[in-house]
Amino acid sequence: MAISTKLFSEYKNYGKCLEISNGKIFLMVTVDVGPRIIKCGFINGVNILYNDYKREVLNKGEAYDKYYYKGAYWAIYGGHRLWASPESEPETYYPDNNPVEYEILENGAIFTQEPQTQNGVQFKIKVTMDDDNNINVEHFITNISNETKVLSPWAITVLNKGGLEIIPQNPEKKGLLPNRRIIMWPYANMADERVYFGENYITLKQDVNAACAYKMGMDNRNGYAMYVLEDAVFVKQYTHFEDKEYDDFGVSFETYTNNVILEMETLGNIHTLQPSETATHTEKWTLFKNIGTPDAKDEKQIDAFVKNYIK
Repeated sequence: MAISTKLFSEYKNYGKCLEISNGKIFLMVTVDVGPRIIKCGFINGVNILYNDYKREVLNKGEAYDKYYYKGAYWAIYGGHRLWASPESEPETYYPDNNPVEYEILENGAIFTQEPQTQNGVQFKIKVTMDDDNNINVEHFITNISNETKVLSPWAITVLNKGGLEIIPQNPEKKGLLPNRRIIMWPYANMADERVYFGENYITLKQDVNAACAYKMGMDNRNGYAMYVLEDAVFVKQYTHFEDKEYDDFGVSFETYTNNVILEMETLGNIHTLQPSETATHTEKWTLFKNIGTPDAKDEKQIDAFVKNYIK
C-alpha cells in the first residue's frame, strides 16, 4: 500500500496543511505555521492530538516584545512540536507563526522552520510512514550562530482529553542500589488521584474536571509510553542512552496534564553544538486499535493490555 500526501489549502483555522496517509491511518501537518503535527489517527477515527482552535493558550507580553518583536506571541496550536531544552521564557517560546518550507518524500515529508535568529538555531522535522502504521518522527536542531550551543532536542506531543497514559517502570534489579529516577515539578501533588504508581507501571489519567496541573519525569529506560483514547492506542518509542547526560535531573521522559490536555514528552541527550552542527532525536509512533482500556489501577490488567502491543 503506497504512502500518499495531499495538500489542503485550509484546515480549520490553521491554514495550509499537508496530509500523509497509508490508507489506514493519517497525519496532518501545518505548513502555514509551526510546524505542528495536528492530526493523527485512524481514518474516520478519533484524532488523538489536541487542537487549540480558539487560540486559548498564548504566551506574550513585554518580554516577548523586547526579545523578538513588537506584538510577538507564541501559540500552543496543539499537536506535536519540537522545542529545545532547557526551558526558559521567552527563548523557548519562539513565535512560530510563519510559513515553513516543506519537501515531499516518497513516504512522507520534511518540514523546515524559518531560522530562529534570536536564538541562533533552526528546527526541522522529518515525518515518514510505512504500511504497518509505524511513523518515524525525526527531529533536528542546527546551531546557526557563531557560538557554541548546549541544548537537548525536546519532542512534545499534546494529546486530546479523556485518555489514559501508561508508562513502564525500569525493570533492572540492582539489589541495594536504586534503579530509577522520578522527578516532580513544584505544582505536582504526589497524592493526586489521576496518577497510579504500580510495581511495574505508572498510569496517568487526563481528567477534564481536574483543578490543577501535574508534571513528572523519569529515566524511562524501556523507551516507550502509550496513550489510550477511544478507538486508538498510541505508542511512542525512543532511545534512552544510559551513557549520556540528560536535562531536568537526568530524565528522558516527561509527562504533563491539566484539565484540557495530556503531554507525552521525550528528551534527547544534552548536545554541545559548535556552529553548523546539528543535534538529532528520533521517535517511533505506532497506532493500534484499542481492544479495551484497562483499569488504571489494576496492575494485572495493565500488564496484559501492554503485552498486546509491546513485544
